[in-house]
Amino acid sequence: MVIFLQNLVNALQWGSFYALIALGYSMVYSILMLFNFAHGDIFMVGSYIGFGVSMGLIALASSGLVAMPNWLILVLTILFSMFLTSFVGMIVERVGYRPLRDAPRASAAITGLMIGIILETGNLALLGARRVSFPSLIETTTYDVSGVFVTNKKIMIVVVSLLLAFALHQFVRRTRWGMAMRAMAFDFAVVPLMGVPVNTMAALTFAIGSALAAAAGILFGVAYPVLDPYMGILFGWKAFVAAILGGRGSVMGATLAGFLLGFTEIFVAMIFPSTLRDLIAYSIILLILTVRPHGFFGEPYSARLRL
Repeated sequence: MVIFLQNLVNALQWGSFYALIALGYSMVYSILMLFNFAHGDIFMVGSYIGFGVSMGLIALASSGLVAMPNWLILVLTILFSMFLTSFVGMIVERVGYRPLRDAPRASAAITGLMIGIILETGNLALLGARRVSFPSLIETTTYDVSGVFVTNKKIMIVVVSLLLAFALHQFVRRTRWGMAMRAMAFDFAVVPLMGVPVNTMAALTFAIGSALAAAAGILFGVAYPVLDPYMGILFGWKAFVAAILGGRGSVMGATLAGFLLGFTEIFVAMIFPSTLRDLIAYSIILLILTVRPHGFFGEPYSARLRL
């Protein structure tokens, strides 16, 4: 039981990263019918922006001009990085996807792959291939709960992820912008006739998804403080699977599927050899999608795909 609970704690942390990235995938796919395959690399860009912001704030605090404790530096790093990365998402939408909005969906998917390569190559050109170490902004405190070891970082990561998912859910359900997003997801062709600014909503969708990916990147840097230019590839593909598993347009579904994917990977590695982790985990997901092809909370109705 102790081993099970310890792995459960680890799975909650691991699933938090998938959940936050999957939310961005789910939003773009449900509203614009796009597979934004560059989203994993936006997660990487957000983590590097967080690295730069945190180093700048640490230097400012060290100079004595402004007194900032480390917890405040971390909070400001998350907020500033989410804000800056949202502009990266809007630029990607404006330059890469908007000209292809009426093109076949395969063209947009290939464009997403190319944008991801551009972001990776640009990172390599600016910073080189050397990995960077995310600064340690908070001291690690370990709590022993009946033999289960939980750190303050793991608690923070899970709580922040759930709060962000809850905030997105409230935004989508209780604001006019959220209502417009739900309407676009229901029928993209009719919404512009009702006066909804499609370009503005598309930019807002990419901005919110990119901001959540940045938050995931910083939390990942807090837990595993080694950043790599290619770190977003695998996370991006797995979060995409979680977004599909959660169901089109469902914030709750994407969050639940992200945590489920984290649980599956951790517990499969606990029982079986780690080399079989992905095989068994995705076989389970394939079985779920066979039974529920629309995902956990997806609706059978889907707006006409513009193929």
